[in-house]
Amino acid sequence: MALKRTGRAALLATVLAMTAAGCGTVVDGNPTATAPVTLDSFYNQKLNWESCTGYADDDMPQGAECTHVKVPVDYANPNGQTAQIAISRIKATGQKVGSLLFNPGGPGVPGLNMVGLGANTDLAERFDRIGFDPRGIGASTPQIQCLTAAENDNERDEPPKDNSPAGIAGQETENKQYVGKCVQRTGKDFLEHVGTREVVQDMDVIRAALGDPKLTYLGYSYGTRLGYTYAEKFPDKVRAMVLDGALDPVQDPVKESVAQAASFQQAFDKYAASCASKPDCPLGQDPTQATAKFRALVSPLWDKPVPTQDPRGLHYGDAITGVQQTLYSNQFWPALTKGLRELTQGRGDTLLALADMYDGRKDDGSYDNSQDAFNAIRCVDDPPITDRAVAAQQDADYRRVAPFLDDGHGSNAAPLELCAFWPVPSTSTPHKLSIPNLPKTVVISTTQDPATPYQAGVDLAQELGADLITYNGTRHTVSLSGVQCVDDPVISYLVDLKEPAPGLTC
Repeated sequence: MALKRTGRAALLATVLAMTAAGCGTVVDGNPTATAPVTLDSFYNQKLNWESCTGYADDDMPQGAECTHVKVPVDYANPNGQTAQIAISRIKATGQKVGSLLFNPGGPGVPGLNMVGLGANTDLAERFDRIGFDPRGIGASTPQIQCLTAAENDNERDEPPKDNSPAGIAGQETENKQYVGKCVQRTGKDFLEHVGTREVVQDMDVIRAALGDPKLTYLGYSYGTRLGYTYAEKFPDKVRAMVLDGALDPVQDPVKESVAQAASFQQAFDKYAASCASKPDCPLGQDPTQATAKFRALVSPLWDKPVPTQDPRGLHYGDAITGVQQTLYSNQFWPALTKGLRELTQGRGDTLLALADMYDGRKDDGSYDNSQDAFNAIRCVDDPPITDRAVAAQQDADYRRVAPFLDDGHGSNAAPLELCAFWPVPSTSTPHKLSIPNLPKTVVISTTQDPATPYQAGVDLAQELGADLITYNGTRHTVSLSGVQCVDDPVISYLVDLKEPAPGLTC
């Protein structure tokens, strides 16, 4: 029952545009003050900037330039295979403080186009703004690849399976087949080195290659995990760090998924209350009946998809994915209303388009590799759930706290998820942070965040000794989105290291 993705940050210009974003890790090894001798060639490399043409499918912001940074696939074997990390830059327009590195989360979301953040602010004047596609993702090579476009489409078109013994066996067989394709197309050796453990080391190589003595970083959603893990590995290399939409490194994957499900139900209830105030709400005017009304609309898709202009039609799984897409921000509730209203008319075009955005399906029918990367990174970052009793309890708890997502096909059992069959071991475990002498950092947490619950940010700030900014709203992440009461203190902190006011709430 876990969400396909906990993080993607992308605003699109149409009413169908959504954000999708929002999980924590420990890195082995001691803090490193200087580059190990065996890594000197990576830390001292010179960058050759060029046009971003051919790097990113999306239009890059004006003034952006791109290059690749070479890193070892396995930092324990720097003389072995290497990877190329795609990075982007927009140069500072004024007196430069240094570089500001961004990450959008995911895990698995490309970040080259994040260099456009902070335009027309002091950040653009004082920093070279830097985006990057983490290893295995986007324009970085080698790439994580599991399914072809046709296989992705076929998987989405398959009828859903229930939690009967036969249904569980079928789901686990599909999981094993997926893992086999990942090994075949990506390679087991690379799959072992695509997680947060390696990405934070890549970030330090990027920092050095850019010529910065210390890192200035803004990470969203899963990017907060990159941030606090970097701080664990390289505490003496942190200048300033803003973590927005935080994950709790103490929380295990089971508790995290259930807490996230409860937050999505909360976001759905908020939407339903807002929708009910309008006479044409497809869920009716009684918010207490919204979950039942919603299930009445989507449950028939379990047995029969509804037609769309696209010949694929809207299947049950895509309908749920499209709905979840809209709940990441109240800005996109109109798209949810439109999609549900179409369902009342027996059509599914809007929800299918939303699901395509979430799954990375492009207009030509091809897919980006964000979903495959999400799975691969998640499976090496967190310990797998291999106890069937735990899986069954997680499924029951998920349905209990998020009834709008309960398909009604639960039982007293559940399939083992994908990571239980992953071919390489996980590289981290939930743990409490302890980072002595870490410079002051900033955590931002939103009270009604559906993907990364508010309390996770509170707990992370306490563990880091960070300043906490609380934003009252229903959305996933907020900084540099035009909310002045958040943006002003964040920019002041990043530029001048001025701490936000204690207990800042807006």
